[in-house]
Amino acid sequence: MVTVVRTPQELADARGASTVALVPTMGALHDGHVQLMKHARPLADTLVASIFVNPTQFAPGEDFDTYPRTFEADLERCDEAGVDVVFAPEIETMYPNGLDGGIGIEPGPLGTILEGASRPTHFAGVLRVVAKLFGLVRPDVGVFGEKDYQQLVLIRQMASELRLGVDVVGCPTVREADGLALSSRNQYLSDAERQQATALSRALRAGAAAGDQGAEAVLAAAHAVLDDAPGVDLDYLALTSPDLGDPVPGHDARLLTAARVGTTRLIDNVSLTLGGA
Repeated sequence: MVTVVRTPQELADARGASTVALVPTMGALHDGHVQLMKHARPLADTLVASIFVNPTQFAPGEDFDTYPRTFEADLERCDEAGVDVVFAPEIETMYPNGLDGGIGIEPGPLGTILEGASRPTHFAGVLRVVAKLFGLVRPDVGVFGEKDYQQLVLIRQMASELRLGVDVVGCPTVREADGLALSSRNQYLSDAERQQATALSRALRAGAAAGDQGAEAVLAAAHAVLDDAPGVDLDYLALTSPDLGDPVPGHDARLLTAARVGTTRLIDNVSLTLGGA
């Protein structure tokens, strides 16, 4: 049975001296989160999942107040996945000096592109809360989904740059049968919008299939799907190297996209091998 703790002392008592894997979440858990936890389960003696809707990664006007909160159902999901400890802190525990006080973390240049260009304060809030969770939980391993790919890259960079001693592991994106990447925000979509949203994964698959023809072909193939997709308001479509730099012909690359479907903003990405010399 999963143990729920809410304070740093309860957390310290529950984690003991064993090796620890951490899966940070904001709750509203779905099959993608369960897969993260199952991926993390064999990596350490104790598996900790955090459930905390982090206010500092939401900009004014974003969906912090309406973000789905399903704590009891989340506990069942955690139990199903073999989680030992759920850390569900109060805001005051995570931000004892208030949301505008204390010390933050500057995401650097990678935090200003893609998602960072559309949501300028987002990654500062993400890195701030993840650093706090690393400090409180003291995990050996942190497991994050590849769906939030830029976030994964930045957290890896932070852990390395600040010498946090946490091995940051990525877990492949989990998808519905129709290709839609699982997301807590999918529940905002109407039936019609959900069907429209599959254009994102279709575009990424089309781009990846054109990988051996080079970068221009990848972007053209993906745009051909998105440009004809009703109800999809494209924010960006970008082809990068795995570390979000310029793509290099003959090497692995990442194709990333974000779009608004109705009032819901969705992100997705796919890996591919880029042709050319």
